Amino acid sequence: MGVSGIVGGVRRIAALRANALGDFVLALPALEAIKNAYPDATLTLLGREWHAAFLEGRPGPVDEVIVLPPITGVSTSEGGHEAPAGLLARLRERRFDLAVQIHGGGRYSNPFVRALGAGLTVGLRTPEAEPLDRWVRYSYFQHEVLRYLEAAALVGGRTDRVEPSVALTARDEAELAALGELPAGLVALHPGATDRRRQWPPESFAAAADRLGRPVVITGSEAERDLVARVAGAMRSPALPVVGALSIGGLAALYARCDLLISNDTGPRHLAAAVGTATVVIYWCGNLINAGPLTRHRHRPLISWTAACPVCGASGLDLDVERCEHDPSWVADVPLDAVVREAEDIMGTAS
Repeated sequence: MGVSGIVGGVRRIAALRANALGDFVLALPALEAIKNAYPDATLTLLGREWHAAFLEGRPGPVDEVIVLPPITGVSTSEGGHEAPAGLLARLRERRFDLAVQIHGGGRYSNPFVRALGAGLTVGLRTPEAEPLDRWVRYSYFQHEVLRYLEAAALVGGRTDRVEPSVALTARDEAELAALGELPAGLVALHPGATDRRRQWPPESFAAAADRLGRPVVITGSEAERDLVARVAGAMRSPALPVVGALSIGGLAALYARCDLLISNDTGPRHLAAAVGTATVVIYWCGNLINAGPLTRHRHRPLISWTAACPVCGASGLDLDVERCEHDPSWVADVPLDAVVREAEDIMGTAS
């Protein structure tokens, strides 16, 4: 695994984390830890287009973003995408002193990071992945924040903040203002999730919101428009749907105006928590291990202990079992009463 500790003469750092919103937010404490160790170095995120748009002008540990094209296992999960000719040569011209892989197990990402030609490579590694100069073991069931902090510690990275934090910008606030005046005491619902197995039933979201009796905003991506409409249609009280109307920064500003977010385990949940909004979140037990909140004062996970597919019985906990073809909710058994109780408690309205 190599030695660990501060590396001398580091002026340029590359960090690979080229995936989705929640993945990036969970890596923020590690990026902050690295920046703390090398405050005068330029920290370059090797990311995607959305990173560049979201991080432009935003305070935080990332100084600049280099947008990667689709590369299998590096910036996309789709097969058949190789690094374009000349890309690695251009990246080597940056003469990075340190390259950090906080992207995944390293099957594809470690060879990519090694090819950057940095003075030192560090990061994560499964047993079958190519080693880096300094590495820590990647085991699937570990909290993502702690996993990346372990990697940052290889080069002396330290931070006192384990829950991620995102700063708002004037641009975020201006974008939100275009929606019009928002009521006080707002509760947000986010009923979607990339993996449909992580979705609590939309009727349950609607019932929870009605019982809380607060003004409600329902957020979702363009692909989740029908799901948002289904939740709104099931509510007895009117709600404001916000679908595809805000950038990630605008969405962050919206969540910051809310007293609470009730959500599935998904990127917007991590964004809301990072801007200081309380959350009540429905988790499948395996996802809780990897991505649940690390503190409970402002964040309450409700857990489904479903261990196997409700349709065919295929295990969800055995990593050697391939994912089955079924997509029923694995979290539908989380009780409505429990969600309402935690929401009332966290907002101080429990009787």
